[in-house]
Amino acid sequence: MTFFVPSHSVPEPVVTTNVVCMTTSASLPAESAELTAGGSVTDQLVAANRRYAATFKDPGMDARPVLHVAVVACMDARLDLHKALGLELGDCHTIRNAGGVVTDDTIRSLTISQRALGTRSVILIHHTGCGLESLTEDFRHELEDEVGQRPAWAVEAFRDVDQDVRQSMQRVRTNPFLPHRDDVRGFVFDVHTGLLREIDPAS
Repeated sequence: MTFFVPSHSVPEPVVTTNVVCMTTSASLPAESAELTAGGSVTDQLVAANRRYAATFKDPGMDARPVLHVAVVACMDARLDLHKALGLELGDCHTIRNAGGVVTDDTIRSLTISQRALGTRSVILIHHTGCGLESLTEDFRHELEDEVGQRPAWAVEAFRDVDQDVRQSMQRVRTNPFLPHRDDVRGFVFDVHTGLLREIDPAS
């Protein structure tokens, strides 16, 4: 098993060990605590952006990811993908949604990523304790009862996270719009240990 380690000294990813650590934070960072001190959250974030922009320097990067990789992951706030995977600004494309599932819109993003911006590898990341494991398609019917119409999208709920990763890999590997389907790998991130566990697509 191989994995990518970002390195700006070489143009292509380097092969390294078979386990990758991801980190989460159980405590609220000081800056995050300050954001809730007053005003709306959006106002606080905009103020934080002004402080950021005051010392910002244009890195002069191209839009193409340095490592030619796209990461599809859940939107869960516990996943700090860049820090967890050792990525730096400009290394990858990050596509996130509820569950990290491969939907039509995920395929849209991956197609643009590969065909217009040069990515060749796809990494799929689900995680333990995902909220989609506690939902069913009844969620759509409940919305219909509340607002008077059923959403066109599927919830994409699942009970077996490993099997859902396999399904996501299969959706990428069989999609005709994606020219690069050989290097597609799936993982489950354990929210308690911070480790990635690779899923065998054939299991």
